[in-house]
Amino acid sequence: MNRCIDFYFFSGTGNTLLVAKRMSEVFQSKGHEVALKRIENSMPADVDTDCTIGLGFPVAIMSTYDLVWKFINQLPDVDGTEIFMVDTLGGYSGGIIGPLRSILESKGYKTIGACEIIMPLNIFYIQDNTTNAEKVEKGLLKAEKYALALLNNESNWGHFPVVPDIMKLISKIGIRLTATTAHQKILKFKVDKSRCDKCGICRDICPTNNIKMDEYPSIGNSCEYCMRCVSMCPFNAMESIFTYHGKTYSAVKPKEFK
Repeated sequence: MNRCIDFYFFSGTGNTLLVAKRMSEVFQSKGHEVALKRIENSMPADVDTDCTIGLGFPVAIMSTYDLVWKFINQLPDVDGTEIFMVDTLGGYSGGIIGPLRSILESKGYKTIGACEIIMPLNIFYIQDNTTNAEKVEKGLLKAEKYALALLNNESNWGHFPVVPDIMKLISKIGIRLTATTAHQKILKFKVDKSRCDKCGICRDICPTNNIKMDEYPSIGNSCEYCMRCVSMCPFNAMESIFTYHGKTYSAVKPKEFK
């Protein structure tokens, strides 16, 4: 790997951020310079192709978020720039590793490693804090081992050509559906004004600038359902059909995204 590593990541409620930080610590301990860069604040055209590139993101609908795919698809063509990926997930992706490798290699990147790391879920079923902590600890240990494997040229990027490509198509359809006006209305988050403190944290941490503050938060129609606003509201005022009995999980504090 090059001495400089630019690690681009997107994190919904913090799992991927934790993994990216832990991997960066390993790289730095071995003398590499690492820059952590949030995908939602980065321009693909500005990527330094003289550095090794890292991509980190959560799995969503067996793939990843549309904003992540847009960043990847707009990356510049190169001649052998090294690139690796890591994703965080609750169980199964299916539509990531193979299709992403195909896209990047068609752009001239040298794909040096891919890794998927199980972390706590942030939708539907929320486990107890002890179980979540154990998952995080195990996940970060895997992130450390993966970072060392990258440094020692012992990592690989598999490609299972049939099922992942089919799963990518299915997940892409699902992601596109959530972006339609109808689904944005059906799945729109709601604000419980009796609990809202009007602090504006939800607005400040939204990666798509989908939340505006009038007197209370106003939700627009460009949500990607990353769950930041729901999971990190200090007053549990943001309501979503994706939560289980109102329980939420976040791996970091809102200030990490502000």
